[in-house]
This record gives sequence, C-alpha cells and structure tokens, in this order.
Amino acid sequence: MRLPRTDPGRLLLVLVLAAAVTAFTATVPLLRDWFDLRVYHGTVDSWVHHGGHIYDYLVPGTTYGFTYPPFAAVAMLPMALLNLPAAVAVALLLNLAALGVVLRVLAGRDLRRYGWFGGALAVCALALFEPLRDTFSFGQVNLVLLALVLTDAWLLATGRERRAGIGIGLAAAVKLTPAVFIGLLLLAGRRRAAGVATAVAVGATALAAWVAPDASRYYWTTALWDTTRVGRLDYVSNQSLQGVLARLGEPERALWALAVLLVLGVWAWRTSRAVAAGEWIAAFALTGLVACLISPITWVHHLVWLLPAFAVLARAGRPRVAGALYAVMCTSVVWLWFDDSSGVDGFLGSNLYVWITLGLLLWLPVGQPPSARRLPGRSVTATAAAPSIAAAATSQAAPQLGPPSADADADAAAAGAAVGEALSTDTAPGAGLGVTRSASSEPTGSTRPAAAKPQSRSSRASS
Repeated sequence: MRLPRTDPGRLLLVLVLAAAVTAFTATVPLLRDWFDLRVYHGTVDSWVHHGGHIYDYLVPGTTYGFTYPPFAAVAMLPMALLNLPAAVAVALLLNLAALGVVLRVLAGRDLRRYGWFGGALAVCALALFEPLRDTFSFGQVNLVLLALVLTDAWLLATGRERRAGIGIGLAAAVKLTPAVFIGLLLLAGRRRAAGVATAVAVGATALAAWVAPDASRYYWTTALWDTTRVGRLDYVSNQSLQGVLARLGEPERALWALAVLLVLGVWAWRTSRAVAAGEWIAAFALTGLVACLISPITWVHHLVWLLPAFAVLARAGRPRVAGALYAVMCTSVVWLWFDDSSGVDGFLGSNLYVWITLGLLLWLPVGQPPSARRLPGRSVTATAAAPSIAAAATSQAAPQLGPPSADADADAAAAGAAVGEALSTDTAPGAGLGVTRSASSEPTGSTRPAAAKPQSRSSRASS
C-alpha cells in the first residue's frame, strides 16, 4: 500500500480511516467515567473544603483512594476551585496539550512534511492505542508525565543540556517510576542534569511535606509500603515482570528481583550504546521500556511510555514492525484472559504486552549511523549528536471482554500501517486482534485493589 499523493486521495483515505476508527471505538467504549480524575478531585475537595486527610478519602461506594506521593496532591490543588465537569474539561485540555508536546518531540519533522494529512493519520492511530485511550478516559496523568520527561530528552538532543532535568524531577515527584530517568542521566554521564532532576524532585517533595506534613509522614512511612492500596499483582492489567510471575502463582520476591537485575543489565548495555551514538530519544525510549518492566505494577495505561520506542522503530526504517506491534496494542487482546490466564495460551496471551515491551528492549535499533538519524528541531551540537526519533499515536479504551471482532482487527491494522508509512518513506501495514467489550466505569488506575469486572486499568494505584 502506498499513500495517495493527491489531496482528494488523501482526504478519502482520512475519511475511510476515521470511519474505521469510529466503528472500532464504538465497539470498545471510550468513556470510563473519569474514575481516576474523580479520585483526584474528590481527594483535593475533601482535603481543602472538608478538612479531610489525603489518604483517607475513598470514592463513594468503592475502596479506591489516592495513592500518589503527597506532591501530586499539592500539584492538583487548583482542582479545589473547580467542580467535576470543569475538572474533566481541564484534564482533557492538559492531556491534549501534552500529546501535542509528545508528537512534537517524536515526530515533528514528519508531521510537518505531511501537513494536515500526517496530523490526521496520527490522530486516527492515536485514537486506537489502548494505553492512550485509558489515559484519556480515566483522566490519568501519564501523558503529562511523558511530555515532561520527553522535554528533557529534546533538550539533551538539541544541545540545551543546561536546561535539562526539571521535567524528570517534576515527573518523579508526582509518581515514583519516572525516577528511573535520573538513572539514565547518571549512566550517560550527564551529572548536572541528574543533579537538577534530583534537586527538583527532592524540593517538590519537601514542599509537599511543608504543606501537608501529616500526609507526607503517613505516605513515606506507611502508604508507600502497603501493597494492598495498589491492587492485585496478578490482575491481567498488570503488564510488568511482577505481573507475569504473579499470574504464574510465583510469590517469591527473590525471583522477581533476579529478573529485574537481568533486565536492568540489558537496559544499561543498550542505553549506553544509544547514548554513545548520540541517540537521546532512543535512550529515553529504552528507559521507558525498562521502567514499565521493573515496576511492581504497570497497568495497561502506563504503557504510553512505549510510544517513544515505536517512534524510534519507525524512524529506523522498521515501519512494518512498528505498525504490527502498535496494532496489537490497539486491540485490548490481553483481556481475553481476564478470567483464566492458565495454560500455555494464558501465559503467552495474558502477558502479551510484556512480551512486546521485552522485545522492544532487546531489539530496538540503537547505534544507527549518523546518516540514518534525524532530529525534529535544530541541528545538534558537539555535546550531543542527533538522536533517532519518530512517531506513533493513540487515545482511550474500555475493559469488559467480548468475542474478537474482525472489523476491529482490520481497523487497528489499517491505522497502524498508515501511521508507520506517514513516518517513513516505506510502508507499514499492521495487524491485530479486535476485542469487543461492553462499557464500564469501574476504576483502573491510581486507586486500589481489583474490581470484579475487567477494566483496562483496574484496581490499582500507580506509585
């Protein structure tokens, strides 16, 4: 398949893809009732207006409450001025702005080259990607954190190292997982940026301790170590190494720790190669992959951190592979094993996103020759060579399972292929399984234990 070169042909393709995406999202309901946003808003409202404690609030009728570090609640204080509908509108605008930053860093040159056509293809593809669908639908913060971290990647890639580190520091103060990017800076020998990131994270945490001393004391001494607040490790939405072991019924922490050490070793080796080649986006992509793997809980919506890896893969001349893998992650296929993940099929299928993440960590192209790399901004200085980057896209999905849909399969594959081709001079046909699921407004993100129904981010609270 070659993309049309005339505007009428491009318009026709966009209309066909838009219809296919609409049909797909109609079978996988988008709206999840902004559950996580209701957790955030309810927590702040209770804290500010009713004298409640941050970690005591539960969404009425549920056992789900706030589980992020105290600075996250401090950063969300402006929500106390808004009612819930207004908070939903602001959250949507913030996520859209963050998505714009992510696309600018990962695919700025490609989208400019294709103009409105490239933007329309990206939107169609983004609307299918399950982690992004969940991030939007539940009112999650993942996309904002990704934009903060990638801003630092762009600064490093364009030789603006003196300004780097603030985004990573803020992201690490809101959620703990992005702190792994400080490790990347240290591994890359960017001590100043690592120092800035650490100082920002510590400063933000200290600010929260000053604003909410009791909540800070409780979080760092009790809530952080209470795994029951986060959710069931064996829940199918947990697409981390720990989730794989839990679904196997393996409770041994030693085995998980060994797996984490092996994965970190691979990450250090491959990331060092990327940094040596000046491929900062690839280095950040590898770090996002390892963060998802080593975190005790990586709900499906956390996998927005895979977007940079798809971008690197497409830019490195592998659009077919990028399109196929991306399409699989549009299908919500892991939910087919919601009730039973036993047997070989359960082991392979219920952990499919983990296998994709591992595969990208092992085989993501790094160390490409300079002629094969391009930077979506200005030219690189001697301090940092141009990184290899590219694009991929998405927006929000639901959980309850139904039979696979052939139409959804074709839709996801078409969009995956189109976005791959838009980011490369080659074609990128994708393929995937469609899953039809009924709507649900159950929690699935930054909350607590598991619910009785499948949900793309359920019973869990990101830490």
